[in-house]
Amino acid sequence: MSARILVVEDDPNILLSVQFLLQNAGYTVQTAADGLQAWAALQADPPQLVVLDVMLPVLDGFELCKRIRAHAVCHRTRVLILSARGGEAEMEKSRQLGTDAHLRKPFATRDLLETVARLLVV
Repeated sequence: MSARILVVEDDPNILLSVQFLLQNAGYTVQTAADGLQAWAALQADPPQLVVLDVMLPVLDGFELCKRIRAHAVCHRTRVLILSARGGEAEMEKSRQLGTDAHLRKPFATRDLLETVARLLVV
């Protein structure tokens, strides 16, 4: 059985690209276009990993990460932030919220796949 990953991204082109890359690598991928949709999916059946944009409609990525870490059912889900906003302040906030990794957009395909593989082994 392959690892399950939830990709949360409001840009349809990036969402499709990440979904394609991860499915081609053998992962089972679910998607959500906003934080509230993702939160519902996480509570229903938590995946092993969430690939999460920060700038999301309805519920932003940081708030979603806080909820993941505080929720008994999904607190063990690994979190990879994938964001165009990769300044030091954002990366520090990401670390404080308990994310497992942070990649900046645009990202290299190899970097994404290596980071995902590393997070799923730990």
